[in-house]
Amino acid sequence: MANYAYLRVSTDQQDVDNQRHGILEYANKHGIEGLSFIEDTVSGKKKWRERKLGDLVKATMKKGDVLVVAEISRLARSTLQVLEILEESAEDGLAVHIAKQNLVFTEKGDMTSTIMATVLGMVAQIEREFISMRTKEALAARKAAGMELGRPKGRAEKVKLDEHEEEIKDYLRKGISKRGIAKLVNCAPSTLYDWLNRRNIKVKEVTT
Repeated sequence: MANYAYLRVSTDQQDVDNQRHGILEYANKHGIEGLSFIEDTVSGKKKWRERKLGDLVKATMKKGDVLVVAEISRLARSTLQVLEILEESAEDGLAVHIAKQNLVFTEKGDMTSTIMATVLGMVAQIEREFISMRTKEALAARKAAGMELGRPKGRAEKVKLDEHEEEIKDYLRKGISKRGIAKLVNCAPSTLYDWLNRRNIKVKEVTT
């Protein structure tokens, strides 16, 4: 029996880390060992069979294997696709664990599991549609008010990490890695690297 963890990731490293942390925490609690992580940098709009998830479920995994995802929306964006994945996994004898909701789907025809999957999938789908609608309404209101849309041209004079400048320099003096510092100040490593370049902060400068 093999255990797999599927991460549908975005360009935000913090989002990836959050998924991984949630899955590992769940796996440790439920005694799921030796997880093989599969990262898929693709939109959830793409059909699941055309993603790494499709290869994993239909080609790689065998009867008795376990698949863990951080939350149900990581499987797919539509309720129908979520149900299809769970149904085919059950037919093939695969167990699907949803870490955030603490749910396990195994048996085909289990009415309770089907209802839970349907409800969770619909909630995730409705939430995305509301967010999209609110975003469009806000942009329309800004445009009607004559406000410029999009990011301001040029680089921002002040950014969020500026308030952590002395803290970051102190971490650098102590020899903490940039990736480690990014976690300490709660940002993506790429954000920290860009900030250091913008502020022209070099490791040698803060260690003298």
